[in-house]
Amino acid sequence: MRASAFVYPWDVNGDPDAAERIAGLGVRQATLASAYHSTRALTPRHPRHRIVTAPHAAVLYPMDAGRWQGRGLRPYAAGDWAPGDAYGQAAGALAEAGLDVHTWVVLAHNSRMGEEFPATSVVNAYGDRYPWAPCVAQPGTRAYLTDLAVEAALRPGAAGTELESLGWYGLPHLHAHDKTAGVALGDAGTYLMSLCFCPSCRDGYTQLGLVPDQLAGAVRRALEPVWRGETPAGGWEAVEELLGGELATATRAWRDSVARSLQTDVVGAVRAAAPEGFRILLHADPDSSHVGANAGVDPGHILTVADGVVVPCGAGPGLLTPFAGHATGRTVLAANFPVVRGMGGSPATLFEDATRAAGAGATELRLYHAGLASDEDLSLVADALARLG
Repeated sequence: MRASAFVYPWDVNGDPDAAERIAGLGVRQATLASAYHSTRALTPRHPRHRIVTAPHAAVLYPMDAGRWQGRGLRPYAAGDWAPGDAYGQAAGALAEAGLDVHTWVVLAHNSRMGEEFPATSVVNAYGDRYPWAPCVAQPGTRAYLTDLAVEAALRPGAAGTELESLGWYGLPHLHAHDKTAGVALGDAGTYLMSLCFCPSCRDGYTQLGLVPDQLAGAVRRALEPVWRGETPAGGWEAVEELLGGELATATRAWRDSVARSLQTDVVGAVRAAAPEGFRILLHADPDSSHVGANAGVDPGHILTVADGVVVPCGAGPGLLTPFAGHATGRTVLAANFPVVRGMGGSPATLFEDATRAAGAGATELRLYHAGLASDEDLSLVADALARLG
């Protein structure tokens, strides 16, 4: 089974052994970040550093000045954590080690953009703004995300791309020292706290016959039992119970239409600019009401648009099933497993986990993350991949 390891440029650049070490795991591909959000990352084997701090979202290559000339929303250049063409340098080393290199592009997740352009952010029913979450209903944001996807995906030599957070972002996000776990929201509470009430979304609700202020009030009332500690059981059914079926359906109709059109437009733009055979995958969740890095999608729709999906399988292969029901012989269903024990991964059970995922329809593996894992974790990964053949 074909496997790819996620990698940051700073895992490779400055470490002459990194590319060969990653290839030695038995993977055929490296999924290398070309546009990424803020992070603090461990580099346990690097000869020059042990911690890399990226204080804001940035592109990890020199952006095309002509593409962004005169535009307010534009990518941010990386600082000293990824200077120059950090992506290109790392991609060259990985390719020399015999690996296919695909770009890893983070899209609707950008705290700095939200801080500098606050009107771009998701706004909840209480009027709280989420600076890490650009509202994907706004025309300016959509244009920015489309052009960023094309530029960051189509780096020289890349054979494909994996697009993360191509859809709605909302409340869930580890933001600085996160202190939001005091009340268990469940899926329903998370959905309600992720509904956006920015001007673009208010216009969208109005077009559906809703009164935005009344809808916001209904959302706040629906959340009252959650704040009392009554975690709603279930997924979408709980949203309907809390908010009422008619309002719940209307909000989802708006959000689904926005996400579907964005995903169609972005993938179409990348495909139009890409060479023949360039693979386009989305990090995806099969429940379109879900928000986050693995964007909620309609499986039947997205597999007519993209070449496949990368699906989180750390809790089991169940999320693969809805996609497998719409797959063709050429569809890529990549099961994504965390393999860093310190981050909840289980490299010791990778062989068994991958075997179960294959039984559920997975055609490939993704391993998160070759740069963050300990030597022992990587040894377990290599053993599992050797057994998988």
